[in-house]
Amino acid sequence: MTHDDGIQDAGIHDDGDDFFRDLSGFGDFEGVADVRNYHPLPDGWVLVLADIVDSTAAIEAGRYKAVNMAGASVISGVLNAIGRHDLPFVFGGDGALVAVPPSRAGTARQALSAVQRWARDELGFEMRGAAVPVSAARAAGQDVLVARYAVNELVSYAMFAGGGAAWAERRMKEGLETNPLAPPGTRPNLAGLSCRWNPIAARHGEIVSIIAVPVPGASEDDFRTLIADVVAIASRQKGEGHPVEVEGLQFRLNAVSLDTEARAAVPRGQRLRHKAFVVLQFVLMHALTAFGLSLGRFDPRRYRNDIVANSDFRKFDDGLKMTLDIEPARLSQIEARLEEARAAGVCRYGLHRQDSALMTCIVPTPLSRDHVHFIDGAAGGYAIAAAKLKGADAIPSGAPAAG
Repeated sequence: MTHDDGIQDAGIHDDGDDFFRDLSGFGDFEGVADVRNYHPLPDGWVLVLADIVDSTAAIEAGRYKAVNMAGASVISGVLNAIGRHDLPFVFGGDGALVAVPPSRAGTARQALSAVQRWARDELGFEMRGAAVPVSAARAAGQDVLVARYAVNELVSYAMFAGGGAAWAERRMKEGLETNPLAPPGTRPNLAGLSCRWNPIAARHGEIVSIIAVPVPGASEDDFRTLIADVVAIASRQKGEGHPVEVEGLQFRLNAVSLDTEARAAVPRGQRLRHKAFVVLQFVLMHALTAFGLSLGRFDPRRYRNDIVANSDFRKFDDGLKMTLDIEPARLSQIEARLEEARAAGVCRYGLHRQDSALMTCIVPTPLSRDHVHFIDGAAGGYAIAAAKLKGADAIPSGAPAAG
């Protein structure tokens, strides 16, 4: 079934539109385990979400960069359509979720329809989509709680708890909540969506994507303790396990990434010009970096520093998700703690190792410093870690679905 009631735009200045912007933020990631940081999303809000059907097959075919672009396109398309970037969202590798106020829900749903059409026509992916009212999750006994993790003074990321987001995802995957596909030829506004950086090689051991979700009925306190323990272990790694360092950033283009970005930016017939423009930007960036120069207000050194500072490599989305560059001994500690919690019936977890990470970016303009960068493993990342959750013990009724 679909929920049409309450999903039409209701006006521009409804109460609660600035809910996320006005939240008090926390700056230490260990705060994801502190229930005091989470606040109920207003009842009239809507969860707009999507993911790629059978993303595992696309990954096995070597298309994980395209999968990541498709996932990030949900965020880019919805936020660009609404015209504001201070809404709560979360990137999941092969999909994403954006929470929107009632005044923007109709616009967001139309944008998602366009993104679904673009993913099919340009990337060859079937993308599921849904727009689920928060009130529906609450009526089903779930909640949608949001915290604002302020990674710095420029960028904040939303953390979701309460089970409502996972419930909405299950409904979508079961076909109980659907969003219509836009007509052929419809294009979303994906301005700023790009993937111009080489895979980022591990420096400390391996790039590991980790997902840990609670077992239904388990103690919430025990699960929060687990999350605090895992985050604390990871935080003792150099750079807290951050896969990106300025020295490891290599701004390079290849035919595949150039073509994917052009497909996102412009329709057929305009792509050669766009590709030429991107190549010109690429050459200019290299020249400025090589000679330590700035161009007007654009400083390439500051831009690289901001990329590292603004990167989204860990999150809480009704479960912990992290992509870390981590040494073997510390990873063994994390695995041991997760396995202990699994054996105690507290969590289910999936873990996927690879030798590099991918970065997908939303940069509306390089002159603004609030650009965001999504980090995932370069060989399956979150999608494979989620698929490994399926191979664990049978999922009890009502548990979060993965993959």
